[in-house]
Amino acid sequence: MSDRYADFLDQVIADTLAGKIQSEGQLERLLSDRIEAGTGELFERNLESRMTTLKNTVDHEDDELKQAKATRKLRALKKLKSAWERGQQQRQATDACATAVQQILRAEPSDRLTFLTQALDPNQTIAFNQSHLRQLAQALRQNADRASDTTEAAILCQFASGLEHGIRSFQALEGDIVSWIYQTNRSVGFGTETQTQAGPWKLWAQKVPRPFLTHFFSFQAANKPASEAVTNWSGLDYSDWVELAVVLRGLQGGLVNWFDNQPLNIQAGRHLSSATFMSFAVIWSELSSGFRQLEAAAGESSEERRENRLAFAQASFQITLQILRTFAQRDNFPLYGGVFASFSGTGFRQTLAYLDQPLKSVENVQEKARILTVLAYSQRLMGQAREAIALHEQALELSRQVGDRRCEVANLNHLSRLHIDSNNYEQAMAPARLALILARQEGDRLGEANALVSLGYGEVMTQRHQQEAVTAETLENALSSLNAAQGMFEKFQFSDLPSQALVSLGLGVASMLLDRPNEARPVLERGLLAWQKMGDRDRQGIAHSYLGEACYALQDIDGALYHGALGMYVLEQRGNTTWRQAAALLAILQGQLGAEAFDRQLSQRRGDLIAQIGVDGFDYLPTLLQRFRESS
Repeated sequence: MSDRYADFLDQVIADTLAGKIQSEGQLERLLSDRIEAGTGELFERNLESRMTTLKNTVDHEDDELKQAKATRKLRALKKLKSAWERGQQQRQATDACATAVQQILRAEPSDRLTFLTQALDPNQTIAFNQSHLRQLAQALRQNADRASDTTEAAILCQFASGLEHGIRSFQALEGDIVSWIYQTNRSVGFGTETQTQAGPWKLWAQKVPRPFLTHFFSFQAANKPASEAVTNWSGLDYSDWVELAVVLRGLQGGLVNWFDNQPLNIQAGRHLSSATFMSFAVIWSELSSGFRQLEAAAGESSEERRENRLAFAQASFQITLQILRTFAQRDNFPLYGGVFASFSGTGFRQTLAYLDQPLKSVENVQEKARILTVLAYSQRLMGQAREAIALHEQALELSRQVGDRRCEVANLNHLSRLHIDSNNYEQAMAPARLALILARQEGDRLGEANALVSLGYGEVMTQRHQQEAVTAETLENALSSLNAAQGMFEKFQFSDLPSQALVSLGLGVASMLLDRPNEARPVLERGLLAWQKMGDRDRQGIAHSYLGEACYALQDIDGALYHGALGMYVLEQRGNTTWRQAAALLAILQGQLGAEAFDRQLSQRRGDLIAQIGVDGFDYLPTLLQRFRESS
């Protein structure tokens, strides 16, 4: 057989040099006719050996005539190799397509969409392109024609139609994937549409030929959650969902590819690629949530309709995970960010099931660790501390297995912050200290800055609860850590609002503990704005409480009363016992001003306070203050 392939290579070279082989198609047909099944590796070894021999002749032959002849022969074999590789890829795609179809056919009806979504996964060994999708659609339609079960035939037809419509709809958008960036008054991003600033969604909504896509893109253009797009659309079927999956897959890939290849500003391009991955992951997560809402509200709907909605929800979340897995392979994966993926116990198990696929390489373990990190961070943002800790601990263990030091540092920092969130400041110190050591060894500046924030803030809050007097010496290390972190955020332009807000709050509280209200007030105000933007009510309450004390020390009675009242109310509503600190300040003010003057001044800020805590909250302030007096 080896001799036969050697003769075949001689013949290809001779025919190419003689001009008998003019096209790649001829080479592909020759390969198909002459290479026997199961002997591909033997052919490849013969081809590589012959090319190596010719390459040595080209590189070392002194006779120019022999060198030129070897060059032409090598060029002929390179064309043959290219045709062979294309054929191999096509055969692999055909096999993958056939496998996908068989998996879909063998699956339970409720699982068929899951297997189709799996076939569309860009993380598969064979990532389907448009040609492969057409091939898959054709195979599904052929099986639908042969199916004896009418329900099965209908589902397969819808799958095929969705793939075909998706290809056509994406082709309608292909020329405008990035054209919106160059239009007047357009900005790069996915924000709120205004008259002077718009993302791509409005343009795409005008270009797509299909009603559901127009509806979906219009909701995105209005900056509405993707979940609302599906809850405000009736009659969604498998074809619509598959079409959307194909189109969004193509748009995401096109945007990432374009952003990755921006030579004038590589860093900005990488940042926009990162934003694209996260934006599309959030979109699919929101879609999953919307379908679950529909499934939960189905009531007396038919069983088939409920099963469809559940299938849409599961497949949508499956794509969220696919996107995160693709993103996790890149070095700019956001270890300090999250995707707002809310999943129940069932969804949680599906997440781990997807990530627990047979891990065939170290890189896959690393991907899993990084995805768990971002999902854990999301759980923390949603207030699911226990789930977040469990995921971070698992991610920490996996990152250590593969030596992903930056991921290890990130999870140590996240665990430290979770302890800080629970006011367990002493427990927060150990992971933060280890994170600091490892980050400095690795040169991980963002990890180092986060560790310094946790150490500094944790020490300040520990000192805040001590009975002994606080001095500059006792806060020296804490202030050094916070100032160093702040310097790093400014120097390296890290975009980490929660950490920067924590620095401001820590420095503000420290300044108040050291009786420096002039220094405390501006940093506390800066921190308060950040906490309001993030919606962290506990730290808003702490900031208000200390701002009240700073204003009081600066003889700003109006500011002291306003911030003190908000600090008292917000902290009490959150079950935080430090509400009594703000209440003590109000009690002092009431004693100094007198009850009538105090009530009058409080009434003057009624509108501002109601804007923050509502009418019921404002009316509750006197009751809360009286409760403090009675318990003191």
